[in-house]
Amino acid sequence: MKKIIKTLALTLTLSGLAAPVVQAKEFVNVLTGGTSGVYYPLGNTLSSIYAESIPDSKVTVQSTKASVENLNLLQQGRGELAFTLGDSLSNAWKGNADAGFKAPLNKLRGIAAIYPNFVQIVASKESGIKTLADLKGKRVSVGAPKSGTELNARTLFAAAGLSYDDMDVQYLPFGESVELMKNRQLDATLQSAGLGVASIRDLASTHEIVVVSIPADVIKKTDDPAYNVAEIPADTYSGQTEPVQTASIYNYLVTRADVSDDVAYAMTKGIFENLDKLVASHSAAKGISLEHALQGMPVPLHPGAERYFREKGLIK
Repeated sequence: MKKIIKTLALTLTLSGLAAPVVQAKEFVNVLTGGTSGVYYPLGNTLSSIYAESIPDSKVTVQSTKASVENLNLLQQGRGELAFTLGDSLSNAWKGNADAGFKAPLNKLRGIAAIYPNFVQIVASKESGIKTLADLKGKRVSVGAPKSGTELNARTLFAAAGLSYDDMDVQYLPFGESVELMKNRQLDATLQSAGLGVASIRDLASTHEIVVVSIPADVIKKTDDPAYNVAEIPADTYSGQTEPVQTASIYNYLVTRADVSDDVAYAMTKGIFENLDKLVASHSAAKGISLEHALQGMPVPLHPGAERYFREKGLIK
């Protein structure tokens, strides 16, 4: 009887009628930001790359409120890759409640530093705003509450001797801020993003704008190494004919400790071996380079990412 069963099993296998081996789907949810920012188009491009390069994967992209929400979602196991600003990532690892993290997010693991965000304060020309001090008494959007952008606003305004009480603060995403500025319902918007962010380009194409400088002494007073002195080059936006000094903060891609080494490796490799595709989706990706991939990483590197960087000679 046993011999008959074995013979039947062999026959079924050879004839292709045996039950197929089912591969478990590898879920990769990419946590981005608002659809009018930079994270979202880059996340969509990464999803296409991963769909092709990670075997048996189901890749999705989620639009979020960006940095703070992304990191909390990762800790909860509701994403595999997230975009975040460096200061938000540092606060998450420490568990800074004022920054939106009730406890240290100890499951976070680094994939790579990507491009720098530039803090871009843009006012309508008719508002009369030319300096940070001129924001007093004005209607100013600072991004979604507890977002990376909003944390940047709090930090830099405090360093400049300003507080939210000095102005009429609105907590709005990039696209909505621009629409209100077009309708003269808002005087200025602070947007922390890569250069050439779509929302500001849209505004500058139809309205006269002033890009407000953030002086080096203000940046130094933040007393936070995540903030660097940087420059928005002339002609980044229509009508902006001179370079403008501002602050920059590196962006990072992070994952969870329990994501497999192979998937983390594939996600890391997918970034640096498809830079042309990322640049095609948004010019901010021009700032991504293997040379700076480990710059200032505030959380432990995922072993899968570490394997890739060892192959490339960045880690000995």
